Amino acid sequence: MIKVAMTGVYVDDVERAHAFYTEVLGFETRLHVDLGDGALFVTVGAPDGVQPDVQLLLEPGEGPIAEPYRAALYEAGLPCIVFAVDDLFAEYERLRGLGVRFPHPPTVQGPLLAAVLDDTVGNLIQLTQPIP
Repeated sequence: MIKVAMTGVYVDDVERAHAFYTEVLGFETRLHVDLGDGALFVTVGAPDGVQPDVQLLLEPGEGPIAEPYRAALYEAGLPCIVFAVDDLFAEYERLRGLGVRFPHPPTVQGPLLAAVLDDTVGNLIQLTQPIP
């Protein structure tokens, strides 16, 4: 069996992304390694032992591959990653209260309730909740 261990998201600034993903979204720091010369290796994941074997790598987003990719996704209004939540309306209200911008508020999309937020470091992120 193959399982997801780590996936990455390109960000404008790894430290700012780390702050947003932990302080605002509620992830926990899994790894925070200074590689020298200002380079960092930072991963976050769901808190409280939820998915302990899955990490999100906050990757520097500059460069000839990452920059056009991120810009194209953002300009097209496409999320770079999708997260699941238990109560989308509660999470939407909590995050809006923290100043998070939602270009797309909660809407029904087939069997899901979905919303898209701006992560402040160059990406759109979709939150989803299955509709019972």
